[in-house]
Amino acid sequence: MERRTFIKSTSLLAATVAVFGNIQWVNGKAIGDTPTTTDILGPYYRPGAPLRTNINPEGFSGVPLHLSGTIYRDDSKTIFKDCLVEVWQCNHNGEYDNLSDDYVYRGATRTGDDGSYHFISTYPMAYKVDPANNLYRPSHIHMRIEGGNGERDLITQIYFKGDPHLETDPSSASPTAINRILDTSKNSNGEVVVAFDVVMAKEFPLDEVVFEQISGLYTMENDTKAEFYRKGDLLFVKWNGQIGDALYYTGNNSFENGSDGKVQFEIQERGAVNLNFYYTDNCVLTTMKGTRVLKYNSTI
Repeated sequence: MERRTFIKSTSLLAATVAVFGNIQWVNGKAIGDTPTTTDILGPYYRPGAPLRTNINPEGFSGVPLHLSGTIYRDDSKTIFKDCLVEVWQCNHNGEYDNLSDDYVYRGATRTGDDGSYHFISTYPMAYKVDPANNLYRPSHIHMRIEGGNGERDLITQIYFKGDPHLETDPSSASPTAINRILDTSKNSNGEVVVAFDVVMAKEFPLDEVVFEQISGLYTMENDTKAEFYRKGDLLFVKWNGQIGDALYYTGNNSFENGSDGKVQFEIQERGAVNLNFYYTDNCVLTTMKGTRVLKYNSTI
């Protein structure tokens, strides 16, 4: 499924792109010391990527790209060792491996005692998401980093300087992405080298009871289905059965993923739950309501 087709199938269109992602703010200040900003999860996240540092497929004959850096805790000084780092990207045709057991261009690793990580991949392709308007997603690599004691999980993306599509993509054009648009260089073997250090953000703890109260399947008023379930300290969202986003808790039974989007749950009697999904569509603040129709365990 193409990314644009997925967005249309949720009936959220550009709202899904514009709402989910970017830095989290509390009382006008970024959470953490100098935390790495977040970005959209995207519709192609697959749990369970194999532990490996080389994510190029067998028989790969292109130019390798080395992505490496150090993960720091929320004080921006203490190294974060043994934390899980996941990456995923499209292939040379702009497609994601969503089905095969090979998890092509997907992988995970744990940071060393010095907090370092290193992946070997190749330069990702830009791909078209809106044929009618000739709109492309710029070259990018997705990252998910599990938090630890006091840090929340991080979902983000990196981009590359000089990409002609940076200014027209809602995520890369956001001011919060500026420190994730990276320089590239070449090593002595002519391979691409990219460095990206990460600072985790402070966790906003959420009581397990709240996850239990809100997790489940919801029917939205536009006749789409949305599933909300816990993964780590995030609330993951499936739109019409496909993982689409991950939300951070901000208090008062509300979750956000930056920018202008917000999901607020209203807990009723006898286990009933309603939600309001706030987002901006064509510069107009919009609310979409939903009702839970099936409750299940918060972690699936």
